[in-house]
Amino acid sequence: GHIVHNWKVRWFILRQNTLLYYKLEGGRKVIPPKGRILLDGCTITCPCLEYENRPLLIKLKTQTSTEYFLEACSREERDAWAFEITGAIHAGQPGKVQQLHILKNSFKLPPHISLHRIVDKMHDSSSGIRPSPNMEQGNTYKKTFIGSSLVDWLISNNFAASRLEAVTLASMLMEENFLRPAESSKRKISSKEEISLSTVELSGTVVKQGYLAKQGHKRKNWKVRRFVLRKDPAFLHYYDPSKEENRPVGGFSLRGSLVSALEDNGVPTGVKGNVQGNLFKVITKDDTHYYIQASSKAERSEWIEAIKKL
Repeated sequence: GHIVHNWKVRWFILRQNTLLYYKLEGGRKVIPPKGRILLDGCTITCPCLEYENRPLLIKLKTQTSTEYFLEACSREERDAWAFEITGAIHAGQPGKVQQLHILKNSFKLPPHISLHRIVDKMHDSSSGIRPSPNMEQGNTYKKTFIGSSLVDWLISNNFAASRLEAVTLASMLMEENFLRPAESSKRKISSKEEISLSTVELSGTVVKQGYLAKQGHKRKNWKVRRFVLRKDPAFLHYYDPSKEENRPVGGFSLRGSLVSALEDNGVPTGVKGNVQGNLFKVITKDDTHYYIQASSKAERSEWIEAIKKL
């Protein structure tokens, strides 16, 4: 809000050169729009790191210097909105829009990168990356950060122009031992090992997402999860929709995996509980079996085809 600086849920619609926002009541938008942001002459900042505890912000500054802070519910959604809004800002300049598409889909590291300079900047007390406690495989690690936070930081400090560049830079920092992943063993961790890059896998491009039911591995019960399919690298993650934090509760690499539909006549071996049909199975490279239910045959086919491509 501009007067009282509180955060409110709004329904946004992007038009050719305007971003409209509406109040929500009972899950529906209230007409007419609550406000509009004219995009002509706007500047956009994404990722915007002005609020330490809100990593999913986009900042829009209008021609009249009015600032809007918009918070998405996931990094993928934030980046998708930022890309579309940037395209709308430059709609009158076809060359810029083409440049934007090339930038999104290409990879070119800036020349003469100094990894030492990046690490020095990371330790800067005012503009460096801020470590915090993170949970990984049941262990809490102090003074660590997750991979996606590092990717955001590298972009916001102009070390990389796209997420692909930032992920590659982060990987280089790890290969040269400037960063180390948090160990998952129970032993006491030395300060040098407290930097975590555990979720570079989450920085891949989102190909598909949606709600599916998944059978648990231990209790064999079925739970609805939000599945997110990414490429470069190819991973399938699933999230608990009842939790506000945007951390997956599980996921696996699709490299070397197999995916197939399961017949609807009868319940296959290994499947228990409330099975409505439209089942499919993913077998990972390490032979872990995931049983998943879609809401329709069409949805099942879409997921299988999307996973097969990766």
